Amino acid sequence: MKWWGGAGGRGATAGALAGVLAVALAGHARAGVSAGAAVGSVRETSLVGAPAPYTFQPGARPVTGAATTSDARRLDAGATYRDSIRPGDRLTYRVDLDATSDAYVSAVAVPPATSEVAYGDRIKVSLQNRQGNDCSSNDARFGASAQFPRPLAAYAYRTIEKGAYACQEAGAYFVVVERVSDDATTATPWDLEIRHVREPAVAAPGGPTTAPSVWPSASPVPPAEGPRARAGGAGFYDAEGLTRGEWTARIEPGASLFYRVPVDWGQQLFVSADLGSSPGKGFVSGALAMSLYNPARGLVGDSGSVSYDGKQKTTALDPLPPVAYENRFGSRSGAKEMRFAGWYYLRVSLNPEVGRTFGAKPYGLTLRVNVEGAAKNGPRYAGPAGDFAVDEGERDEAAGGPAGPGGAADGGTMALVAAAGIGTGTLLVLWLGAWTLLARRRAARVPAGR
Repeated sequence: MKWWGGAGGRGATAGALAGVLAVALAGHARAGVSAGAAVGSVRETSLVGAPAPYTFQPGARPVTGAATTSDARRLDAGATYRDSIRPGDRLTYRVDLDATSDAYVSAVAVPPATSEVAYGDRIKVSLQNRQGNDCSSNDARFGASAQFPRPLAAYAYRTIEKGAYACQEAGAYFVVVERVSDDATTATPWDLEIRHVREPAVAAPGGPTTAPSVWPSASPVPPAEGPRARAGGAGFYDAEGLTRGEWTARIEPGASLFYRVPVDWGQQLFVSADLGSSPGKGFVSGALAMSLYNPARGLVGDSGSVSYDGKQKTTALDPLPPVAYENRFGSRSGAKEMRFAGWYYLRVSLNPEVGRTFGAKPYGLTLRVNVEGAAKNGPRYAGPAGDFAVDEGERDEAAGGPAGPGGAADGGTMALVAAAGIGTGTLLVLWLGAWTLLARRRAARVPAGR
């Protein structure tokens, strides 16, 4: 069976004047709402060396992970939560799953920018059934090449597979988030952003069940268009969209910039990052760290280590297979995470040691993105694809410049904000002048002695 498819007096006068001001302020507020994120998109902070903090999803629900499964709080599908985790903590949450859809739970761990981290520090996420067996588990660590604080993300999942016997039934499952820390690590809590999403079942099973073993690995021709500026977000929520092309930004030492790229079924993603040159002498190992995450925030892979001596340096992600449903059936780490269409996220982080060695200032960053291949039909899901699809609007969004759901606006919107601010200020001055004139006229009409 084929399963692939398409997818009024003094009071009155004052009131009128106040009304004019209110209208102006309301207009300004509307402009601010539409472009407030544009202000937030300026990632070069006023204090050099104090990069913008991680942007958590607004409205994320507070939750407290339990020490035991008996006390575990439930995570609803499609919701995002916030918690924190200390060294050695093992936090447990509950998810209620059906017997048809795949489920993914991710955790983004955010260490304080001033904390010390070590090679052995990691965050681990497991999804377990009622028997205590892992359906899956994954971790993310700083590793030996770039030991500096930055957001880490990992996920665990339960997938429905033909012939599998564990983790296939409906019912309660448990998410366990663990923080493993080295003795030398700063013992401060790490913030957590936890998200639970579901991927619908396939309406007509019977598609490929074997992951490809080979795929194109030759580096594509670099984008010919000139570089375009794209500042980057400070988290998954406000990650700025990118499409094929060359993109530039400024990155502060200690900062992490987030981007997202729409990748459809059958398309292959290639990404490289260049760190620009700088005057000065010195050497920093693990200067730049770049990671790729899939639409469920599962870690796909990291780029190679970049050592920096003031000369320009480049790094790239290893070649990955085209996005295909059957990638999930493979065993190769990273390749099997290219399992669905949607937004793929890039996190680029600059070691704070670069600032201490070469100066506390923004450094030039260039990203070269290639999305190769025409989009193909993907699986015909039994329900809305949600996060696991790409449409033309998203492609236009990524190319045009607005970021994710809470992201940056373009220069035109910023001009609108400026104009709105100037206009509101002018109206305020006029309102105060009119109010003063009205008061003086009224005082002149009042008989002396009253």
